[in-house]
Amino acid sequence: MPRVAIATTSSLAADGARDVIDRGGNAVDAALAAALVTMNTAPGVCALAGGAFITVWAPGEAPVTCDGYVTVPGLGTDRLARDDAALDVTMAYGGGITTTIGPASVAVPGTLAAVDTVMERYGTLGLATALEPSIAAARDGFPLSQACHYYLQYSGKSVFGRNPVSLRALHPDGDTLLPAGGIVHLPGLADSLQAIADNGAREFYEGELARTIVDHVAAGGGVLTREDMARFEAVLRPALQVELGDWQIALNPPPAIGGTMLGALLLATANDTPLLDALRTALQYRRGALDFADALEPACQALIDQARTDGLRTAVRGSANTVHTSAVDSNGLACAGTASSGYGSGEMPAGTGLWLNNCLGELELNRRGLDAGPPGSRLPSNMAPTAARRGGDALAIGSPGADRITSALAQVLTRFVLEGEPLQQAIDAPRFHVEAGLTREAGESRFPERLFTEPGALDVVSDIEAQHTFAGPSMYFGGAGGALFDATGDTLTAAADPRRTGATAVAGTD
Repeated sequence: MPRVAIATTSSLAADGARDVIDRGGNAVDAALAAALVTMNTAPGVCALAGGAFITVWAPGEAPVTCDGYVTVPGLGTDRLARDDAALDVTMAYGGGITTTIGPASVAVPGTLAAVDTVMERYGTLGLATALEPSIAAARDGFPLSQACHYYLQYSGKSVFGRNPVSLRALHPDGDTLLPAGGIVHLPGLADSLQAIADNGAREFYEGELARTIVDHVAAGGGVLTREDMARFEAVLRPALQVELGDWQIALNPPPAIGGTMLGALLLATANDTPLLDALRTALQYRRGALDFADALEPACQALIDQARTDGLRTAVRGSANTVHTSAVDSNGLACAGTASSGYGSGEMPAGTGLWLNNCLGELELNRRGLDAGPPGSRLPSNMAPTAARRGGDALAIGSPGADRITSALAQVLTRFVLEGEPLQQAIDAPRFHVEAGLTREAGESRFPERLFTEPGALDVVSDIEAQHTFAGPSMYFGGAGGALFDATGDTLTAAADPRRTGATAVAGTD
C-alpha cells in the first residue's frame, strides 16, 4: 500500500485518514475520509449538506476537478419562496457581513455526490469505509474546534440558534456557547451517516433522508424539491492548467471562479507584477465582468490571457465558511478537496443531525441573490482546490476562507514555487487581502476598497485608504493545507496552517 501525507483541519480528521491508510487506502481514500470527518464535526464552519470541489491528478492522466457545487432549486415546481422563508442576518465576523438564511437560502447540496464520484473513480476502499470515522465521531460526540468556536461566537444564536436541536447541541443550557474543546452531540447525525454508508450516496438524494430534507425546506417556505435532489449529479471537468516556474498547476475550472482568479494571480506574479496590484486588478475585473457574466468561460479566459501576456499591469475590461483537505501518496496521486455550506441556513431537518447550507444567501459571492438563475444552474464559487506536478513530484493544496482563498493560495504558492521557501514556511508567512468595493448598481459603491493585513505581510505602502491590520495571524486569512511528494528523495511532507486548528499525518508503508 502507498505511503500517504495529508493536511487537514483537525486531529480527529487526521486520525480518520490514518485509519483508512492503515487499511490500504490511497491519497483519495485518505483525503475524502478526513474531509467527511471535517464536514460532520465543524459546526458553523461547514456541513455535509453543502457543496464541494475535488481536484485529482493521477500519475499518467490529465488532472480533473469534480464539481459537486450547489445548484439553484426549483425543478418541477413553479412555487416561489415565501417571504418569511428568508431572513437577512448581519454579523460582526470578518469586519462585518450580511447573509441571508432560512429555508429560501438552501441550495441543492452536491458535496456527497462529488465525494461518491471521486471515490468510485480513484479510491480503493469505497464510500462506506470512508464514512466509518465520521460515524464513530458522531456517535461518541466530538470536540468543538477553536475555529468553530470563534465563528459561532458571532453566529451561534442568530443563525444556528433558530432550531431547538441545533441550539441545544451548541448551547447545552440554552444560552451559553460550548467552550472550545467542549463535546458536541448531534442527535440523529450518526444514524443519517450510517444510512448513507448502508444504502449509498443515493440515500441522501432519493431515499428517506432526501424526503426529510425536502419536506423540511418546503414546510418552511423554500423551493427545494425531490426532483432537485434526485437529478443532481456531480460533474467531472478537465482542470484549468497554468504554469508557474517549473510546476504545472491544476485548478478549479469555470463555472467556478476561484480557480480562474488564482491562476491569473499566479501568472501575473510570475510576470513580475506585484501581487497586491494583480489582486486589485483581478478583483475589479471580477466585479465588472465575471459576477454577472452570461458567458462565463470566455470571460474567465480573457483574464487568464491578460495575466499571461502582460501580468495584469493594465486594467482588464470585460464560507466564510469552507474546509479543505489535501493528500498525496508515494505513487504520485494528488487529491485536494474544498467544501462549503456557506454561512449556514440555520435549518436542521428533524431527526437528521444535518445542518443545511445557505449558499443562495451568500450575498458577496452570489450577487444575484435568491433569484440566482434557472433551476439546476450552478452557483459561483471561490473554492480553488489545487494539484500540481513537476516531473514526478506532486503537490495538493487548498484553503478555506471565502474570497480570501485565492489571495491566500497565491501568496503561499508564489513563496513555495518562485521563492523556494519550504511548504510550511510559505504557509506560515504573514498574509494580506484586498476586498474590492461592492456596488448595488453601476457607479454606486456599497463600501470602498479595503486592505486587510497581518503584521509584516506587506513591504510596500498602499494607497488604499481603508486599511485594517490584525494583531497577529488570523483565521480570516484562511487555513491553507498542503501535502507534497518529492519523487527524487522519495519523501512525503504535510503542512497545516497555524491560523486554524489544522493537523497533518504521514502514514502507510510501500
